[in-house]
Amino acid sequence: MTFPLEPNWHRVPPVRLTGEVVVTPHGFEVETDVGPLKVTALSAAIRVTLGRPTPITYPILVTEPTPVAADVAVEADRVVVRAGDLSLTVERDPFSFVLAHGDRVIQQSPGDGHFVRRFRLPPFARTEDGWIATFDLKANEPVYGLGEKWGRLNKRGELVRSEVFDALGVNADRAYKNAPFAWSPRGWGLFVHTPATVWHSVGAPLWSQRAYGVLVKDAALDLFLIAGDTPARLLDAYTGLTGKAPTPPLWSLGVILSKAYYRTADEILEAARGVRARGLPCDTITFDGRAWQDTPTRFHFAFDETRYGDPKAVIDELKAMGFKICVWEYPLVAFAGRHFQELADKGYLIKDQRTGEPYRYRFDPEPFGQVLTQLPDSALLDFTNPDAYRWWRDAHKPLFELGVDMIKSDFGEQIEPECIAFNGDTGDRLHNIYPLLYNQCVYEAAELYCPSGAFLFGRAGWAGSQRYPVQWGGDPQADWGGLAASIRGAQSWGLSGGPYHATDIGGFYKDTRDPELYARWTQAAIFASHIRFHGIGEREPWAYGAEAEAAVRAALDWRLRLTPYLWAAVEEATRTGLPVQRAMALACPDDPAAWAFETQFFCGPDILVAPIVEPGGAVTVYLPAGRWWPLDGGAAIDGGRVVSLSLSLDRFAAFVRDGATVPLGPLVDRLASFGDAPEVVEQRRYG
Repeated sequence: MTFPLEPNWHRVPPVRLTGEVVVTPHGFEVETDVGPLKVTALSAAIRVTLGRPTPITYPILVTEPTPVAADVAVEADRVVVRAGDLSLTVERDPFSFVLAHGDRVIQQSPGDGHFVRRFRLPPFARTEDGWIATFDLKANEPVYGLGEKWGRLNKRGELVRSEVFDALGVNADRAYKNAPFAWSPRGWGLFVHTPATVWHSVGAPLWSQRAYGVLVKDAALDLFLIAGDTPARLLDAYTGLTGKAPTPPLWSLGVILSKAYYRTADEILEAARGVRARGLPCDTITFDGRAWQDTPTRFHFAFDETRYGDPKAVIDELKAMGFKICVWEYPLVAFAGRHFQELADKGYLIKDQRTGEPYRYRFDPEPFGQVLTQLPDSALLDFTNPDAYRWWRDAHKPLFELGVDMIKSDFGEQIEPECIAFNGDTGDRLHNIYPLLYNQCVYEAAELYCPSGAFLFGRAGWAGSQRYPVQWGGDPQADWGGLAASIRGAQSWGLSGGPYHATDIGGFYKDTRDPELYARWTQAAIFASHIRFHGIGEREPWAYGAEAEAAVRAALDWRLRLTPYLWAAVEEATRTGLPVQRAMALACPDDPAAWAFETQFFCGPDILVAPIVEPGGAVTVYLPAGRWWPLDGGAAIDGGRVVSLSLSLDRFAAFVRDGATVPLGPLVDRLASFGDAPEVVEQRRYG
């Protein structure tokens, strides 16, 4: 679906209510000139469904939301729905609305009139490009959310695409994890419930600088208009619809060591021994894709026999050193692979709608040929087929029995328009939802078969993917811009309902072996929910020189000591949907001056972090009103202002609000030694 950059809006007729209003206990139903309209009241939202939904559904919602009782008044030219402190007034011709929360209007059809008509943009319309819905934006009103995006957190003025991509970096609109959910500090949220691609014109002048417009190509337009007095309540309501993230095992908060890639058993064992010999904290070590699989025949559920004659012996040796084991997978099966013919014969693979044969996905050689071995032509597992889903899920059981603790569920972005699934959906509608189904299957396998707890590392995602933690931001460029974009991406995912996130410390590609960058990236990453070293080439701290290794070691010591504090933030995320890394707009809703500082964030409720994102050690941090204490010691600083600092490589900018108490734990080499809950050795009060 392409985006109409300068549409001829005067040619687009707005939707009109044409039928008799039928009042229901929870709202009303009525015919329009483009199909049925259903309005349903929920506890913190109004659901508006226009058109006839397809019978093919997906688990985007955690459960079908329960309607609440509503009072409905039908008048000559409008219908008014009241439920609790929400009221929705719907006008008939054209179909437009006003949404009030208490005595305050929080959203309505756009107010940008046209010289020759009331609405410059149709409030609702159906065109050959898809459904259109438009909403009002006040002057300077910011808008947040829309998934893991790398640019500004405030999307005002942008054209944003909700579509899953193998983004090959963090430098453009393309993103691995998307969620067609946006919200404003004004008190409204908008969730487009669909697996289809959604375009968002968030005050983009090509449509209207005064309006937020969405374009959705699906059988029906299904919208949730959410109300909340604070950003936290908006996130709570949204994750109430799409699901709260479960609490991951405590050991998953420990350091994950990875690179692309350990080529042999000896190489991964050497890295593991080096970690323990140097006393560096680390819980998990990773067999990335090429590390344990034969690339031309992957993916299958067994180690490459030419390099791992006895994989259990290797895993047992790593276990004896106290490591959890992570292995990589993706949902593609090489045509030359050991599983292909079996899966094809059983009808478990996505088909090509032109031929009826298994779809052949061909990887673009350009991203891989110069730095990594070329990936093979592959088929894709069909997770819409219940038998195929069970086959893939249960195929993980021997891996977990072998000693694997965690799956890195990579890729999932490869469904193309020509694909057709078992359930009858074609690629345009299946593309975005596929990674949700894939990660759900892998997570369920871990729930069933992994003794150390359900946990995975997923790259691609859609609305609802937060239910299968955790997600990481894939493939950043190894430079300062890649660091800054990764910090914004983590916050943007958190503003979209995903409370847990990790980045590739040091960057994934174009590695310049920059010790300063590596140390600063680590210092930022210790305040994320999860922490992983990963990229092409060496990622062990000792590979960057003594000064960088010392700075990284000091940062990791803080990571360990902060475990009880981080664990409390994780448990809060499970209850409320609040992310561990909280953007300033989320953490300081009453301080608009703070919102502009988009590479700083709160870790949990009380620690403000300002990562250094340029060489040289300089950082500018906005401290909200009150007094702030450096986390690692020193005099208090008065807030309500911008502070400029210059810090040596072993120092980072993190501040605790005055009067807060931070629980601290002991220094250990791995969090798994704690069991299910961290040990607290100190309650440190600041102020």
